[in-house]
Amino acid sequence: MCGIAGLVSSQASSLRERRVDSALVAELSRRLKHRGPDDEGYLSFGQHGVELSRQPITTTAAPEVVLLNRRLSIIDLTDAGWQPMGTPDGRYYITFNGQIYNYVELRRELAALGRRFRSNSDTEVLLNAYACWGLAALPRLEGMFAFAILDTRERKLVLARDFFGIKPLYYCYPSEGFAFASEQKALLAVPGVGRRVNPERLYSYLRHGTVDHGGETLLADIHQLPPGHYLELPIDGYLKQEPVCYWHVDLARSADISFGEAASHFQRLFLESVDRHLRSDVPVGVALSGGIDSSSILMATRFLGHQTGQMHAFSFVADDTAISEEHWIDMVGKASGALVHKVRIRPEELVQDLERLIAIQDEPFLDTRLYAQFRVFGLAHEAGIKVILTGQGADELLAGYGSHVAARLGSFLDQGQWLRALRLATRAARRPDVTVRGLMLGAANAVMAPKSRAARRRLGGDPFPRWLNAAWFRDRGVLGDGSAPSHYGRPPRADGPSILKDSLGRSLSETILPSLLRYEDRNAMNFSIENRVPFLTPRIAGFVLSLPDDYLISSDGTSKAVLRTAMQGIVPGPVLARRDKIAFLTTERDWLVAVRPWITATLEGEVASGIPALCGREMVNDWALITQGRRTYDSRVWRWVNFIHWLERIGGRLD
Repeated sequence: MCGIAGLVSSQASSLRERRVDSALVAELSRRLKHRGPDDEGYLSFGQHGVELSRQPITTTAAPEVVLLNRRLSIIDLTDAGWQPMGTPDGRYYITFNGQIYNYVELRRELAALGRRFRSNSDTEVLLNAYACWGLAALPRLEGMFAFAILDTRERKLVLARDFFGIKPLYYCYPSEGFAFASEQKALLAVPGVGRRVNPERLYSYLRHGTVDHGGETLLADIHQLPPGHYLELPIDGYLKQEPVCYWHVDLARSADISFGEAASHFQRLFLESVDRHLRSDVPVGVALSGGIDSSSILMATRFLGHQTGQMHAFSFVADDTAISEEHWIDMVGKASGALVHKVRIRPEELVQDLERLIAIQDEPFLDTRLYAQFRVFGLAHEAGIKVILTGQGADELLAGYGSHVAARLGSFLDQGQWLRALRLATRAARRPDVTVRGLMLGAANAVMAPKSRAARRRLGGDPFPRWLNAAWFRDRGVLGDGSAPSHYGRPPRADGPSILKDSLGRSLSETILPSLLRYEDRNAMNFSIENRVPFLTPRIAGFVLSLPDDYLISSDGTSKAVLRTAMQGIVPGPVLARRDKIAFLTTERDWLVAVRPWITATLEGEVASGIPALCGREMVNDWALITQGRRTYDSRVWRWVNFIHWLERIGGRLD
């Protein structure tokens, strides 16, 4: 796990004048230090050849390419794992962020083909896999990764990002050439990178809470490499290149398998994934919410016998007993034998940490659950843990949200199966996180949305509430009806065989998971912790998404049916029988009301009044009605406040 960055000099000037500023390289490294505090490395490439150093290189004349790496040592803690790492013949060099979990198996395969290794690191395995198979190595990997490989013979740079986008990779084309980095804050140090806000992405965030989707970001000048994509950049005479997709979620597969066989096969895949995700030369812990997903991970570590030392788990406990999961946390902690660390949060702590949180995340975020997660990683850091396993991705794969139940209901309605739809609606409404009204509205939306923009607008509410300046957005081509052109670098996704599968595909690649993965990566790396997500492997995703819908959501509305059965005898029965969903839920309204003067000052402040995309008076009025209990609270308030502070911090522009 590391922070990576690189620069390619401009092609506009003569070769003699091409050079990369060493002071800029040092600043990039400083901004990424939290991602890799254990070591640092630099590569300079040009007509002089390759230079490697542990300090920013200043002696080289006219470097054309510079790569840097900030190392968080997890596998092979010796100098043999230092980066940037090169092949013995000097052709390929890599700077790599992430972990390749099947590196042991790949190393064995590569050794049989004659490759030789000087370290025990997964970095060297990845480098040799590319040297041996080229881009065909990408589908062979099981892991989370973002890397850049320099090919000195063909004079090109290859960037690649993992299948789900667990690890970040941003890039831009400033006047000085090309730049990439693990985080946007590093790229903002590059001269020529502007701070103009992307209107379409701004609308998506303010209205729907989404920003991490496709290849765009909230800043118009900065792109992200989409999940499952690579980018090839010739060093000489390059133009702007488009990312190429090498993997995407396949919704077309269909498995002919009984439910019992599916549960057994899922158990094998999951236990193998957890086993590989536990490969580490440093202590590993688990983030435990008390739900089925995190409990499955922690209990799997015990089942697999990975308890040579004390296993540590880390949990957020809400003060509100209605959403506290402490009972379940204690139950799983006792069953696993883990030492459980708990954190509780006071409202004023959120305000104290907000500026830091905004700086960490680089872009605004949806709600305050992110802050609870931030504190959990801080707790792990205090305990000396460098790797944390989390249950991220399970809800998106296994239909864990109430919206997925609505999509399942929509599938029945679309197929004319009225009796099954009635039974599902009646039984699912017993879930604490599902209401009959919400279920029916969601189902109708799921059925009609693909068929009619007008229907989508009727069911989805006003695309421009009074607090949004509709004229400002429409003047910039944002109509709020889904008619905007497709995003640069959006991954392809085939239509699924059912409305539920379509909903899962969107959750994984568009609406939910991309943002959650960004939040978790930044929260973890702020504390120099590697976050791992055992549910997110191509093999697990491919298998789960090939299963019949009722293997995921049973006829009584029970979600994650195949997971619940697969983990019987491993996870305590009462946990598997849970029908509620909380997952680090916070008392956000109470938190914000408790710091009402700060919220009010933000909404009435000079920065807010200068944002043409928002209607300040309407926001202030809405907030007053919410605090008086005359209007229902939702996360729009947090989005307003978060965006205002983010814009002020980065000096963003709304042209």
